[in-house]
Amino acid sequence: MPPLKPFATAATTLRSRLTHSLRTRGGGGGPSRWTTPGHEERPKGFAFNRTPEPAGQSRKWEDWELPCYLTSFLTVVILGVGLSAKPDLTIETWAHHKALERLELEASQRADSD
Repeated sequence: MPPLKPFATAATTLRSRLTHSLRTRGGGGGPSRWTTPGHEERPKGFAFNRTPEPAGQSRKWEDWELPCYLTSFLTVVILGVGLSAKPDLTIETWAHHKALERLELEASQRADSD
């Protein structure tokens, strides 16, 4: 495993350049939300950083969830039906049909000559 000192140095340099560029562009004095470490010491340990609901209560859906889930479901259905019903346009299928037509033509010419 490579030593972590170069990574820490690079991170410090990048952080100082970001804060300097934000201050010189009129970003205001003081810390920015992009360069501060945050207000929590460590994650809560729950999925999506949400605390579970109290016992007996269900989670309320957010505004974006129903349209997103409906659109996703309908997309899967439309693609499933559409892709299963598409015509077979591969070169192998075309060549197979042409070969069958030629065999039928040869068989009918043999029958006519006999």
